[in-house]
Amino acid sequence: MKKMRRYIAVWVALAAAIAAILFLGDGEKEKAYRVASGVVWHTVYNVTYESGRDLGDSIVAVTSAIDRSASMYNRQSVLSRINVGATDQADATVARLLRRSQEISRETSGAFDPTVAPLMRLWKTQTDSAALPTKADIDSVMQFVGIGKVGIDAAGRVTKADSRLSLDFSAIAKGLGCDEVARMLERNGVENYVVEIGGEVVARGVNKRGEPWAVAVDMPVANADSVVHTSAMVLHIDSGAVATSGNYRNYKVVDGRKIAHIIDPATGCTAQSDLLSATVVAANCMDADAYATALMVMGLQRAREFAERRAADLAVVLIYADEADGSLQVWRSPGVARYER
Repeated sequence: MKKMRRYIAVWVALAAAIAAILFLGDGEKEKAYRVASGVVWHTVYNVTYESGRDLGDSIVAVTSAIDRSASMYNRQSVLSRINVGATDQADATVARLLRRSQEISRETSGAFDPTVAPLMRLWKTQTDSAALPTKADIDSVMQFVGIGKVGIDAAGRVTKADSRLSLDFSAIAKGLGCDEVARMLERNGVENYVVEIGGEVVARGVNKRGEPWAVAVDMPVANADSVVHTSAMVLHIDSGAVATSGNYRNYKVVDGRKIAHIIDPATGCTAQSDLLSATVVAANCMDADAYATALMVMGLQRAREFAERRAADLAVVLIYADEADGSLQVWRSPGVARYER
């Protein structure tokens, strides 16, 4: 019997040793950096994260949930159904986007306004036909544009002053998507990651070399047909979000005039900004995304003034062409220095 107990003790010790080895093996796996890539909202996403688990399906689940709520490309999304009057009930995601949009619109004196969707459709339709909207065309649409004409109550019911009013969260929803993927990663114990959706970025912790994540700010190289990347600077982010907006891509030329994709809510016309690009570093990507668009609408002087007022919580990079010789100039708000090396 004693001999049997000794055998059992040996086997228990051996099993414990094997378990320890397996546990250490799992620990090594936890140090692996994984990459997930795909397409969502007509753009590409790339997520790099340190985990022992493959969270690719969870990333898709997060982006799919936002698509069902706030996508302009999904005709069955909650947002699309609100836009056509099929419902007035927002879900939590749409309500969050609308309420934050209202706040940022007030903060930026109306430079950010998701109700420009009808104007965007007007400009796209006209420029696709190699024509420009007339003043009468623009005035007729401006009747149902303006975030002050939409409301949302405590129960999430959306009210419109005009049934033709519609919302487009394209300039804020990608940022929210980055934030939500980041939150999912953190819920699963991930401490080191970078999430990028269509150029908007959330980064936490360090890369596999133990360094903060490097996020390039592109020098504006005009090209409407392809994406050309020339770095203006590199930001090193270990906790924060980065978004860039610009008129040097996604434009058309009609009658010799460059037509940008950003609409000025005050005029109903494409933003004729002297800015080429605006990059914002903020605590979350939803805000960074929206502020970057608003700065492009403001133009250089107003954007600088806004960035200086918000120096405590935003870091801003503005790139513009010098009036004298056309050379590209880079303006940095004081907060940018902490992200440069």
